[in-house]
Amino acid sequence: MSPGDATTAHRLALALEAEVGALVRATAHEPAARPSDVSDALAAATRTLARLTDVMGAGQARSGDDRSVEPVEVTVPVLGVDGCRGGWVGAVLEPGAPRPRIAVAKGIGELVETVRSSLGVVVVGIDIPIGLPDTTTRQADALARQALRGKASSVFTTLTRAAYAAPDRAAADAVNRARCGQGVGAQAFALRDKIVEVDAWVRSRPTLTVIEVHPELSFAAMSGSPIRPNKKTDAGRTARLQALRSVGIASPSILTGSGYGADDVLDACAVAWTAARYANGAARSRPPAPEHFSDGIPAAIWA
Repeated sequence: MSPGDATTAHRLALALEAEVGALVRATAHEPAARPSDVSDALAAATRTLARLTDVMGAGQARSGDDRSVEPVEVTVPVLGVDGCRGGWVGAVLEPGAPRPRIAVAKGIGELVETVRSSLGVVVVGIDIPIGLPDTTTRQADALARQALRGKASSVFTTLTRAAYAAPDRAAADAVNRARCGQGVGAQAFALRDKIVEVDAWVRSRPTLTVIEVHPELSFAAMSGSPIRPNKKTDAGRTARLQALRSVGIASPSILTGSGYGADDVLDACAVAWTAARYANGAARSRPPAPEHFSDGIPAAIWA
């Protein structure tokens, strides 16, 4: 950890100590305490803890940046999924296959079942928030942004569950501000339908392991640092193909098609790489201990 990080961590630790003290006093039913005092104190402590975890995680990430990543060993069939214009595009990795196989479907459940009909997929990785908060933001999003220096804007803050139930962005903004104090951007709200779709599917208890993956975090893990060129440019596609090759994943034979582009396919391949690492026990989650909200679903981003 750098001296600057150490100083920041110390300052945050002191702030957390004070905020936990305020939380203890609020829950001790002091005469002047109100229910809102408890929620405010808890929210403040949670935010500071997340920031402290970010700083500690960043120091650990920098100390390990020079470690090489071995080519992934695909021991069981896995599926990496990314959203696209036509619905969902998946990259399938299976033992002995020379390159990823691409599958496309309108719905997430349809895509997974199509692949499962021919392969015994064990792990599905999806580039979409899984595990929705109730009254806070998620540590996973904050830690992913911390790890993606220079590309942090690619990680949107997950809204509260109640905000995703709102009929439009204006209503979602009002709900989210009331729940966790944050507004709702247009790009973040544009993901609502896919987030709600995956949430409903995950809560239906599919009989396989489902994990959340952010492709930019996976590419950064492959390369040792975030890939700076935009994924929709020639330079961005070349850099991502090179990153995939460096970890043993050949370019899929199909990169574009009806309803999906090369950036969608390459993102799905990166997600599949992380799914294979998860199956091998090599993947790392942010945060290290996934959060759990009222839905009971582990909330963490894997890479």
